[in-house]
Amino acid sequence: MSAVWKLAFALAFIVASATSALGDRPQKNVEQELVKAAGSRDNLTSSDFHGFALYAAEVDGVIYRVAVPEQPAAGKPWVWRARFWGHQSEFDVQMLKRGWHVCYCDVGGLFGSDAAVERWDRFYKFAHETLGLHRQPFLEGMSRGGLIVMRWAARYPLQVSGIYVDNAVMDFRSWPGATYEDRKGSGKGSAASWKQCLEAYGLTEAEALRFQHGPLNHLEGLAEQRVPIFTLINEADDVVPPAENSDLLVSRYRELGGPVTERRRPDLGHHPHGLADPSSLVRFALASLER
Repeated sequence: MSAVWKLAFALAFIVASATSALGDRPQKNVEQELVKAAGSRDNLTSSDFHGFALYAAEVDGVIYRVAVPEQPAAGKPWVWRARFWGHQSEFDVQMLKRGWHVCYCDVGGLFGSDAAVERWDRFYKFAHETLGLHRQPFLEGMSRGGLIVMRWAARYPLQVSGIYVDNAVMDFRSWPGATYEDRKGSGKGSAASWKQCLEAYGLTEAEALRFQHGPLNHLEGLAEQRVPIFTLINEADDVVPPAENSDLLVSRYRELGGPVTERRRPDLGHHPHGLADPSSLVRFALASLER
């Protein structure tokens, strides 16, 4: 073979390799699959999320968001965030830097109800089966996001690597209901959100006060699978009082033998959420895949 032909073959190989690598880019795959799911490229938007590609699409009337790392980590692990996308995102950014995807499926106004769980079921199928993400996402729930995180996890304990709940609602009677076990709760509550919550669950107020299917009622499966839970608790929280929410999660989960890590901040109210230095949470999430 002449030197000219050898050079031509070498150049062709380089071009083909580059084209193949371009086609395998995680960003390109996510973009294409979201367009398919949404049914039209008009339903897709792309933007920058702290230096990473972020794609959002409306799928059957529901907003999906997927932030994509430059190079996915082995097994394509992912953080599944509930509510308040982009708020106090230090942890999310650190996980993206480590090759994790960060995903979101909007369940606003559903307060972790069965309709919210079913919506998350559909997103999980998309993320795991279509995008090929890990079968066990790491769940992240701030404030009212704790309701969907814990209710979905309780239903599917084998499909969860670990859980991070941040000043999180564990009982909708406490927030937004401002009631607790047939008595006035210690939090502020929200009349408008309480009405919306009752509608989402299809309950009267009397039925809601007797409801026994919240996150605190179904921890056994998670404990049996030893799913690790990281709790951030601002002890002066008068919106989502720890005594009616996070404290009960910690005590009940420990009684069941479940592994739980507490991070307490004694002088803070419901805000701020998140950790300015999320290194301890990052280590916790990374370890959750190795158990």
